Amino acid sequence: MNKPLLTICLFISVFTEDIAFSQQDTVVQAKILDDGSQDAEKAFNAGIEFFNQKNFTESIKEFDKAISLKPEFDKAYYFRGNAKLETKDNAGAMNDYSMALKIGQQSEYYFSIAQLKSIEKDQSGAKEDYTHAIELNTGYSQAYYYRGVISFEQSDYKAAIADFTEAIKYNNDYAYAYNDRGSAKRQLEDLDGAIADYKKALQLKPDMPFTLNNLGSAQRKKGDHKAAIESYSSAIKLKADYFIAYNNRGGAKQDAGDFKGAIDDFSKALSIKSDYSYAYNNRAAAKYKLKDYKGSEEDCSKAIQIDPAYGYAYMNRGIARELLRNEKGACDDWRKAAELGVESAKNYNGDCK
Repeated sequence: MNKPLLTICLFISVFTEDIAFSQQDTVVQAKILDDGSQDAEKAFNAGIEFFNQKNFTESIKEFDKAISLKPEFDKAYYFRGNAKLETKDNAGAMNDYSMALKIGQQSEYYFSIAQLKSIEKDQSGAKEDYTHAIELNTGYSQAYYYRGVISFEQSDYKAAIADFTEAIKYNNDYAYAYNDRGSAKRQLEDLDGAIADYKKALQLKPDMPFTLNNLGSAQRKKGDHKAAIESYSSAIKLKADYFIAYNNRGGAKQDAGDFKGAIDDFSKALSIKSDYSYAYNNRAAAKYKLKDYKGSEEDCSKAIQIDPAYGYAYMNRGIARELLRNEKGACDDWRKAAELGVESAKNYNGDCK
């Protein structure tokens, strides 16, 4: 077989790792309300106190009491829903949020229903309810943000950017929105815009390793390997077990021609996450560059053992096997890679019998 030899270093940026969802505790101040019985108000305020103390069982009991005394107490239903959500009673939470919404339409009720629908993987329903929340409160930055997250997950990056921009408009310190807008811009090949957003996010919140990882990926895509390596290294300083950053730094080192350094980083990623198939495949590519064809074949085999549908690992193993004079094994791997959708594998199959 007289084909040009090549190596495919499949660099995978795991965008589900890039998105940083806001994890803000719900803390409210107890207020004596003037639209119902004092006993209901007293029970409601006691429920709020227990909620803030994270004693959700007692909190629910107090909200039960408030509702029994004042059946149209929408805030009591709403916060009882929050407490039930904390206890993993999602169905109970949804019932309470729906009752609160039925009594009094408030943007935060729609928002919480949307959050719960998102947890239950009903992204279309969640998106609709975030929209309802925004209609009631045009400055609801979190509703814009989470609606943008759904658009991002649906690969509608322009819509995601529009919503993240609105979130930033109403909350200029929203570091998560800058981060995720950067990731959407990166998907649309606006690398300068992505880098600017990542840097703004880090200016606002310097302790976000995933943003440093994202910044490194954008810099690497621009061909600035030195800057990318520095960003990945900074991410690792913040999170010592950040296997994705080790893998990505290895990719940047490989791009820069430091194959031994790349292998060290891929190996470190695998020491943290032993079933990380991408790192095995990438390490195989680096070993290939150092003419360690046996080691390359072994790493591809490990990647395939972890993920039997990993087409590029078959493709790369076929290349290593050809150099090891295992032509039948190489042809079998290229056929399998082609079956799994790797178009370039078809170029290798021509001389296979």
